[in-house]
Amino acid sequence: MVEAKEISRAVIKRLPRYYRYLGELLEENVERISSNDLSKKMKVTASQIRQDLNNFGGFGQQGYGYNVKYLYTEIGKILGLDTRHPMIILGAGNLGQALANYVDFEKRGFKLVGIFDVNPVLEGIAVRGIEIQMLSELPLFLKEHLVEIAVLTLPKNRAREMADMLIENGVKAIWNFAHVDLDTPDDVIVENVHLSESLMTLSYNLSQYRQEHVEK
Repeated sequence: MVEAKEISRAVIKRLPRYYRYLGELLEENVERISSNDLSKKMKVTASQIRQDLNNFGGFGQQGYGYNVKYLYTEIGKILGLDTRHPMIILGAGNLGQALANYVDFEKRGFKLVGIFDVNPVLEGIAVRGIEIQMLSELPLFLKEHLVEIAVLTLPKNRAREMADMLIENGVKAIWNFAHVDLDTPDDVIVENVHLSESLMTLSYNLSQYRQEHVEK
């Protein structure tokens, strides 16, 4: 298999969409699908789909298309969904608790093992059976538990400090919802999710749409 670092970010961002659509096809008991039919669902050209999947070996047969179950399983492996990923959430406010309650994470192998906050009012409150602990307990928790992924839903003034602690204790992947870009070593992977930027992009597209229709 080609190493992931050689695959363009655009292709990697499409893989979860392939996985989601193939999962829907499985639920509909569809056994195989052509790149043309998949392209209609994905709104990506059939040629692009073939190019994307050829990065990882192809998976299709000429005149047959793709075996939906096989392709779903293989893309799941590429995405690392065939293994269990212990995960913690730092910040048990509205967003942190909403993420903790999102059951699809567990279906995909992301196992929530701890939730932390600084607010003593939240200490001991259970979210989906996991009691909220104080951030002061985090270093000991990280020493006693294997944690692969940390989710940051903290204010930006705490995010850098917490990221440093996580890195010092061996956490290699951070899903960052804080309004700050984290500076991390090359061996620590960060995925930044800036909700306000996404909303501003939506606002821009809405403004463009309105201008086009007003001009017409």
